[in-house]
Amino acid sequence: MIPHDVLAVLALPCFSDLSADQVRGAVCVWGDERLTADSAVDLGEQAGPEGHWWPRSCRQHAAERAHRGLFEHAPSCEQCTDAAERCEASLVLYRLVREGRR
Repeated sequence: MIPHDVLAVLALPCFSDLSADQVRGAVCVWGDERLTADSAVDLGEQAGPEGHWWPRSCRQHAAERAHRGLFEHAPSCEQCTDAAERCEASLVLYRLVREGRR
């Protein structure tokens, strides 16, 4: 499961901008790639005024977002400036980058 602070860095698209397939997790939220259990990155159940939805991403888009997110997150994170290997958000973002390279 991806922590909420990491999801904030990844910047999920607005629910209203998504297709029905993207809302239910059959297609990448940042693209049009069909997803399988093996190819998907589960972004966790989301809840909002529109109800519950289950976004998922392809590995490539998750990695691209995570890579940009590391550059956003690390400079403003006190834990990252002291010891990035102890920052849960940094570790999750780094893992997403590495998984996207498979």
